[in-house]
Amino acid sequence: MHIALLQLASPDAETVADRLARVDGMVRAESALSGADFLVLPEMWTAGYFSFDEYAARAEPFEGPTLAAARGWARDLDLTVHLGSFVEVDAEGRLHNTSAVVHPDGEVSNVYRKVHLFGYGSRETQLLTPGESIGTSDINGLATGITTCYDLRFPELFRSLVDAGAEMAAVCAAWPEARLAHWRLFTTVRAVEQQMYVVAVNAVGEQAGVTLGGHSRVVDPTGQVVVEAGQDEGFTYADIDTELPRKVRAEFPALADRRWSAPQSSGTQSATTVLKNTKESA
Repeated sequence: MHIALLQLASPDAETVADRLARVDGMVRAESALSGADFLVLPEMWTAGYFSFDEYAARAEPFEGPTLAAARGWARDLDLTVHLGSFVEVDAEGRLHNTSAVVHPDGEVSNVYRKVHLFGYGSRETQLLTPGESIGTSDINGLATGITTCYDLRFPELFRSLVDAGAEMAAVCAAWPEARLAHWRLFTTVRAVEQQMYVVAVNAVGEQAGVTLGGHSRVVDPTGQVVVEAGQDEGFTYADIDTELPRKVRAEFPALADRRWSAPQSSGTQSATTVLKNTKESA
């Protein structure tokens, strides 16, 4: 699979309409995309992640301009698009940090609303409603889940994706430069512990005084970095072996050796970790 990572800046002075038009031009002018299978964009690139005061004004319904742009790229360029994420307003007026995967026929195969909302130096927890579900879809023969930024700090979410069959996780992010070491650490560890590809695309530039870290990367199931971008806006490409997650899991079957399942609890009882019979569950 040939993957395109698109790092984007969302400057404060740029309107959403201007940004959509600019990015549309970037995507359509990129001749190298003609050979790509999968394009991934960063978190909240339309609204600007740190533009908290503008979330309500920049929110859009699911079938809004961001999805329309992604559908156009998918159809016209014959590739699958992970549109990054946008501020979605649902039928009840709640706001979400929402991602979607669009296939070349324009159909949406996976929708994810960010489960773990960030509160440290952020108003995301005050303004948005967390999602409650995960899922996977097939991208060029790889069962792929999608997560967003802060989710990288929660390994149980990635393990749940593995339990749902995922062999790759695509992560869109607006991760600050100040914690770039954590970005590299978590993207690598999630790939190794889940024996999956991690395709992580980060924003760049400055928003509301915060410098974004860039360094979008693809990490393979053994922890090898296939490619890593710098901190400039633009495209980075990677070629991956779609058979590798299955090979790694067969040769080093750590996932099959799991003995602890998710905590089981009800009512006011404290959660206890449950021993799983690996032979019965294999």
